[in-house]
Amino acid sequence: MPRADTLWIVDQAKSLGFDLCGVVRAEKFPELQRMPEWLARGYGGEMKYLADPRRSDPQTAMPGIRSAIVSLLNYNTARSLSINSALPGKDGKPSGWISRYAWGDDYHDVLRERLDALVESLRERFTSPFDARAYVDTGPVQERVLAKYAGLGWLGKNTLLLNQMLGSFFFLGAILTTLDLEPTLGANELPPPDLCGSCRRCLDACPTQAFVEPYVMDARKCISYLTIELRGPIPEEFRAAMGNHVFGCDICQDVCPWNRRAPIVTLAPFHARVFPALEENDAGASLPLQDESLYLPRLEWLLGLSEADFRELFHGSPVKRTRWRGLLRNACIALGNSGVRPRMAEHRRIADALARLAASEDEVLAESARWALSRIQ
Repeated sequence: MPRADTLWIVDQAKSLGFDLCGVVRAEKFPELQRMPEWLARGYGGEMKYLADPRRSDPQTAMPGIRSAIVSLLNYNTARSLSINSALPGKDGKPSGWISRYAWGDDYHDVLRERLDALVESLRERFTSPFDARAYVDTGPVQERVLAKYAGLGWLGKNTLLLNQMLGSFFFLGAILTTLDLEPTLGANELPPPDLCGSCRRCLDACPTQAFVEPYVMDARKCISYLTIELRGPIPEEFRAAMGNHVFGCDICQDVCPWNRRAPIVTLAPFHARVFPALEENDAGASLPLQDESLYLPRLEWLLGLSEADFRELFHGSPVKRTRWRGLLRNACIALGNSGVRPRMAEHRRIADALARLAASEDEVLAESARWALSRIQ
């Protein structure tokens, strides 16, 4: 199709709120061919869905696919970084870190709404029959690789897509289509150059040393994997290094120089959720008795959430992926790293809450709570 159609698609994506957009042909890119070896080394841990062979070849992701449209949406909000050691938490109480992307509404829903609108625009412009499917971390698609070859950035040493102007605090969504679209990059154009240079800040800053080498991560050591994807107990060798992380990790992005100049967005869906002081909801589940935020949530509050609380509070939030059991497990580990001591006012309440969990029939929760108790006595 004419290049004018590609330019129209890019403009249409931006009119729908995306910061960048690019088009690429559905091909077997080199990074995709390395996936089987990475999995064979066990680096994928329990994420069995990564072994789907369609992830290594876009041509198999949907029948008749010709092109991919990749769109980028910035979520960088004006808050302190996780590496800021001066963060006091709420009222100076022990607090947890939730990854910046999960402070607000579920990005799957936010991006999907915009991608669906873009698909509808495509159907209005192209009258011949075609298929199109939108994906936001929900299908056999490696969006960051497609984004690189669509001209949106380079793959950094921390394995994330980096953009010279936007850094890496952004979401990616892709539309796979049978439309034969002209790529954003011309036949003689290469993807953006790798501008990581000799910088090793992301590699050296990782508390659990998850990077085997530049551009290669062992996900089993990544705090994001440990707090979200792993369903069993946190391996003891990583617990102290996890610090106060209860959902995800931003460290390798927080130290990246390219994020220093990244623009701040004010999109309401990405602002940190604040839960007002309510005693109970319609279903009778007890809710916090004081305002709580997903930006530096109090660990004592997280530890006291019931399953009903969790379902109510994290409906439409990325945090729901870790499930109630995972969030409490993570809160236990974070409390074990919190430095709470018997002389502190909150020690008795926290110790009592941990003791109740230590008696749980759920061995993962019970063992995590026992570990935390042993660290704060």
